[in-house]
Amino acid sequence: MRLRYALIHLRRLGTLCINRLHLCLQVRGRVEMMPLMKQASLGLGTSTKRTRKAAFLAEMERVVPWAALVGLVAPYAPEGRRGRPPFAVETMLRIHFMQQWFTLSDPAMEDALHDMPLLRDFAGLGGWSERLPDETTILRFRHLLEEHQLAPQMLQTVNDLLHAKGLLLKAGTVVEANALLHGEEVEVFGDAGYQGADKRDDASADVRWNVAMRSGQRRALDTSKTLGQLQERLEQIKASIRAKVEHPFRVIKRQFGHVKVRYRGLEKNTAQLVTLFALSNLWMVRRKWAVLDG
Repeated sequence: MRLRYALIHLRRLGTLCINRLHLCLQVRGRVEMMPLMKQASLGLGTSTKRTRKAAFLAEMERVVPWAALVGLVAPYAPEGRRGRPPFAVETMLRIHFMQQWFTLSDPAMEDALHDMPLLRDFAGLGGWSERLPDETTILRFRHLLEEHQLAPQMLQTVNDLLHAKGLLLKAGTVVEANALLHGEEVEVFGDAGYQGADKRDDASADVRWNVAMRSGQRRALDTSKTLGQLQERLEQIKASIRAKVEHPFRVIKRQFGHVKVRYRGLEKNTAQLVTLFALSNLWMVRRKWAVLDG
């Protein structure tokens, strides 16, 4: 579409001709030769290499419950009775998720849609002549999700689906080191920073505390003896249980690249984190999901 408009503009300036390698423009008797862009530079190459980004998007395409999430957002989406017709809710939701996966701001997401056919295809905007969302459209969709508090609903929808498939353990609580427990816990697992937590005044006597040994004490274990071997094995078990809670944080920080907040305001950043946790839950079960789907 942009190339067509450019050619129309050039025709107004003078006589226009196009050959295999050059665009010729004759203006006031003088001929200007401009090399044409190669096919590869337009993103129309025939490469069949499956990149890591393409593989990632293919996995997320399979595990994200698109229909259920679109159903949550659709009642609040603009109807488009005035002005330009709105983009499909699923298209905007896919763009919003790609922002989270690839750590893209609103302007960067707009540029990526123009630069990368892979991202356009994932969003359902495969044609070169199709209108693409600009950064303002992307911003307004994010504000729509924040205004109606849809991020927690999306997280709940994802978790309910994973629980129904037997892929999510729902009994558990994650708290900060200085936070109080809600009082219904039976087992508590913590790192070495929780040493002595069972002796606090507000600690429940009915809770069994499984706190990691300090690193210096663990290194001092004599694993040549049976007692030392059992203590080391116990530490490994406690660490493996804590890892199930800590793994989502690793996915968000290392896989999705979220290492610092992007927005101003607690509500905006909370909405983004909740969305990231929903997506991380799907990412962590993608291989088990594939097995269940056969």
